[in-house]
Amino acid sequence: MPALLMAAPAAAAAPAEEWQAFKRRFLAPEGRLIDSGNEGVSHSEGQGWGLMFAAAFDDRQAFDQILGWTRRVLKRRNDNLHAWRFRPGAARPVEDQNNATDGDLYIAYGLLMANARWRHAPYHELAVAIGRDVLRVTLRRPHGRPVLLPGASGFESPAGTVLNPSYMMLPIYATLEQTMPGAGWAAIAQEAGEILRRARFGAWGLNPDWVLLPPAAEAPLRMPPGWPPRFSFDAVRAPLALAWAGEVTHPALLGAHAFWSDPRWTTPPAWVDLVTGNTAEFQASPGMLAIAAFTAARIAGGGTTVALPSINASRDYYSASLTLLVRIACVSTGTPLA
Repeated sequence: MPALLMAAPAAAAAPAEEWQAFKRRFLAPEGRLIDSGNEGVSHSEGQGWGLMFAAAFDDRQAFDQILGWTRRVLKRRNDNLHAWRFRPGAARPVEDQNNATDGDLYIAYGLLMANARWRHAPYHELAVAIGRDVLRVTLRRPHGRPVLLPGASGFESPAGTVLNPSYMMLPIYATLEQTMPGAGWAAIAQEAGEILRRARFGAWGLNPDWVLLPPAAEAPLRMPPGWPPRFSFDAVRAPLALAWAGEVTHPALLGAHAFWSDPRWTTPPAWVDLVTGNTAEFQASPGMLAIAAFTAARIAGGGTTVALPSINASRDYYSASLTLLVRIACVSTGTPLA
């Protein structure tokens, strides 16, 4: 895996108006990122993205607001991880103390970006503390190989271990390997790349939103019951991670590119069922199309430019967030923006 990548302060080269538009629509004054497409809840994932965006756009005031709310409201009692969801107006807004591993990784990454920009050692120290607790709480070794559970509890059973391909953020693993040498992040990244290679289904060979790692080492990976067998809103982040990490010949990345560029549609559908081949009746969001454009440019190489949609083209927080993630990925990989 290539050496990587602090998605770094240079990302502030992106137009500041995009960040301002995002803040106006989705950032509450107290520092909570609002999921406008999901009843206004907040997630640790979104808080981590907000930290990354604020660091990329050199907005320390917003960064500290987001970090303060995240630690004050979502931090779990006995470690440095974070409860995965906040529901405004509920009797117990944080009713489930389970973490979401991707959210914790995004928070750690945002802290490392902030330290790279503002040289504030406590950001670095907290990122390392989160990284250590991710390993302590979620690291498992089925078949003797390291994987991170999607959360501390609820993903292990006699049927096997349920994993989420979109949580396998290779650029973050690489940065944590640089930050915490010898802690095992390189091995986790290597195994994640192998799982993404093996967990491909359907006509295009796509990663699903969720995958089941059976107990027997020789058994093929399967899509678990209880989740739709789709390449959908979660799984679109798997090719983003691969393209960001420079894995431009990875079959899961090439499969996603083939799906998005299939000539049977002018604009690709939002999801495809990996068993039946049925597709969504609505088109991929602007954020998904931003990922598709980035992956195409990374595969093509040679300075291929990426034209990103405006934040205002996205109807909801998730699509807008994906667009800003792609903008950071473009800058950090030297992919030119149109």
